[in-house]
Amino acid sequence: MRTTATLAVLVAAIFSAGCGSDDGSGPLTVYSGREEELVQPLFDRFAAETGTRVEVRYADSAELAATINEEGGNSPADVFFAQDPGSLGAVESQLAALPPETLDRVDSRFRDDRGRWVGTSGRSRVLVYNTDAVAAADLPSSVFDLTDAAWRGRIGIAPTNASFQAFVTAMRLSVGDDRTREWLVGLKANQPRTYEKNLPIVEAAASGEIDVGLVNHYYLALVKDEQPDAPVANHFFEPGDPGALVSVAGVGVLASTDQPEEARALVDFLLSDDGQRFYTEEAEETEYPLVAGIPSAPGLPPLGDLQGPDVDLSSFGGELESTVELLRETGYLT
Repeated sequence: MRTTATLAVLVAAIFSAGCGSDDGSGPLTVYSGREEELVQPLFDRFAAETGTRVEVRYADSAELAATINEEGGNSPADVFFAQDPGSLGAVESQLAALPPETLDRVDSRFRDDRGRWVGTSGRSRVLVYNTDAVAAADLPSSVFDLTDAAWRGRIGIAPTNASFQAFVTAMRLSVGDDRTREWLVGLKANQPRTYEKNLPIVEAAASGEIDVGLVNHYYLALVKDEQPDAPVANHFFEPGDPGALVSVAGVGVLASTDQPEEARALVDFLLSDDGQRFYTEEAEETEYPLVAGIPSAPGLPPLGDLQGPDVDLSSFGGELESTVELLRETGYLT
């Protein structure tokens, strides 16, 4: 009896170990540089609709990209969901090409030109400002104007944040390293306050700690949800200006995955109408849907009206190291 019982337990354990999901495969492993608070509802919904179990590892996008490169073909990740195109570009050699029908859901300017990753939501760089301290008519039309001495001690930035670094990369690609270095030196002379992330910059502008700050557009909505009467608003720079960069979060499938169909199904889910409406109807961060026909959140200028500098987002990964080095040279990073 003891032998029979032991054998039954062993068989049950083996069966259980082999049943990660309904079809007998293991869980789909996602490395997510997007914050759990924002995107976990998307993963939960995908799992409920498809029966695919999803395990998510959350960390900074750049850290996850470095991990994927270290792990190489042995990476347990099936999907990389990144906050920025630079992180996706950093692992492009390890990403599989996505099908044309998936890529075509999104305008070509918001996806990799070789089809290895695709944008899932967009954000515009803006200048957030305290409306009690600065009149709209006095706001600069270009980010280059922030080196004027009139802005000394009034600006907030987050130089260690991926979105600021992507913006600097866009500036380098659009006007060159020399002018970008000149701007960084000039901005540094104006003694900007530094913050770890975008949200504290908007909160600082709302409290009057700073007058203006360089951030992504959607952080304003987060502060307004908590402080509806906060004297703070977004200012969009003129079209073509590096400060008007329109960047994306994006997703790619690891070439080493042993679950390519499930991985691509998750990508398609993120680009489905429901997956795109999530950013305007449910998410706290009101990012831009990238699929045509899905309207942006009320109060935002249409995505089609936004025009950043003429740069290729798919090149950001290869440029990130040079951007970080320039930020070190000019004293923004240690």
